[in-house]
Amino acid sequence: MTTIHTTATNIATSTMTRRNRRHFLGLLAAGTGLALAAPHLALARAATERRFVFIIQRGAADGLETLIPYADPGYARLRGAIALDTAAATRLDGMFALHPSLAETGRLYARGQALFVHAVASPYSDRSHFDGQNVLETGGSAPYQVKDGWLNRLVAQLPHREEAIAFAPTVPMALRGPAQVASYAPSSLPQASDDLLLRVARLYAGDAQLHALWTSAMDTRGVAMDGGNNRPRLDGASLGKLAAGFLARQDGPRIAMIETGGWDTHSAQNNRLAAQLKNLDALIAALHDGLGDAWSQTVVLVATEFGRTAAANGTGGTDHGTGAVAMLMGGAVQGGRVLADWPGLQPGQLLENRDLKPTTSVDALIASAAGECFGIDPQRLARDLFPQGHALPGGAPARSLPPLLRT
Repeated sequence: MTTIHTTATNIATSTMTRRNRRHFLGLLAAGTGLALAAPHLALARAATERRFVFIIQRGAADGLETLIPYADPGYARLRGAIALDTAAATRLDGMFALHPSLAETGRLYARGQALFVHAVASPYSDRSHFDGQNVLETGGSAPYQVKDGWLNRLVAQLPHREEAIAFAPTVPMALRGPAQVASYAPSSLPQASDDLLLRVARLYAGDAQLHALWTSAMDTRGVAMDGGNNRPRLDGASLGKLAAGFLARQDGPRIAMIETGGWDTHSAQNNRLAAQLKNLDALIAALHDGLGDAWSQTVVLVATEFGRTAAANGTGGTDHGTGAVAMLMGGAVQGGRVLADWPGLQPGQLLENRDLKPTTSVDALIASAAGECFGIDPQRLARDLFPQGHALPGGAPARSLPPLLRT
């Protein structure tokens, strides 16, 4: 195939089998930005007003610079030259300060719409990105132990199986499973012209199956493009606006997952992490602005597969660690709090003398936040989403969590 336009011309002047037409439909949809390999998004009025959004930070985001324990003397000692000057940071309390790049997130915290949970971890401890992400997304206690994702299992728990969508090129592991979900990602192919789209719509007008699929694709494209001709971009602000366009609709999905990458900062960490956090901050701000009144019914969870070493390495960065930071944001969140059973950063307090020791299970945090969001008993939901339990690396007992959302 040289271009979509050439393919359309060839197909229009030849007899196609149903299989060929499906193949072409997928290629053309790729030009519009919709991944039609995934089930289509059925737009119908949702049974709940609550929205739950999971943002994954792929690459192991550094929690000690995202939420700086400035009052712990071990922070400056371990970080040395890359320790942040907290004069420009947002001091949240007498212990923690928020990275300066998270300015909009800090404003949400001041309004009681953001909370942070420090020293969190999944059961995984071997520091492989792929394995760690698999454990985080499946909810197992070991890599590849569970074959579907906890977010897909959450969809199945809801009485009406609310629609779920991933803003990613393919459906991420957390959303894979028997419950039907959709995915959407901007395409790198040239944008298909309106004339071409109209011709294809006419071509499939007499085919009940393909016409329905095409109509659903165009409905989803319309939500993504917001009635305009501009292609969505992948920067944080644009991605947040794109997701909000789906989630704000009364007939839109109620569960979503957003992928972010680039959090693996082995070298030159300060500048790279500042840019990453600024992009995440823009994504959150765009979700807040784009959701409008629906923000009051929204819970956004941000988590990473594991943290980074407490000490800096020799190249101005940090290596793979254990304890990290998770964030909860949204109008439904009872925010303005930092939840931390702080383990400390002295040599005898570190896990294996190198990592922030986790004291809170990210699985328990997910179950509590999702359960409160959708009115499901968090303990029962935890058994369904995380049947292997909430073990922490190092064997430390996981702390219990207070209520996270507004009643």
